[in-house]
Amino acid sequence: MAEAAQGRVQAAVESAVQALEREQIRAMQGAMFRCSARCCEDTAASMQEVQRCIERCHAPLARAQAIVTAELEHFQDRLSRCSLQCSDQAKDALDSGGSEPRVRGQLDTCLATCGDQHLRLVPAMAKKMRDGLANIQQ
Repeated sequence: MAEAAQGRVQAAVESAVQALEREQIRAMQGAMFRCSARCCEDTAASMQEVQRCIERCHAPLARAQAIVTAELEHFQDRLSRCSLQCSDQAKDALDSGGSEPRVRGQLDTCLATCGDQHLRLVPAMAKKMRDGLANIQQ
């Protein structure tokens, strides 16, 4: 049961990130490469000027990657905290004399609940990433 919930969460997150990549990040990558190519075409620029120009071209994409990474890390942290709470509850139940099969069942149910709760958070996380990416100045 917990494995199925984990699979659903993983699939939803991957789908959201793939949609962001297709809808927003690819366009930003294309703009970065075109901008960088224009930097390289400036034959009057020094090597340092070309390098700074390329770095400026890369900055929006780097900000976009930072936004996506931060949101995914925040989501993973929340999911991990939920899972750790389930593990702590299971350990406490075993320490209190609970039977191992019953505690395992409770742990599995708790972990599945964590997964289902976090599955419902994926659309909001994806929207926050989309909004953050939309606010980046090209």
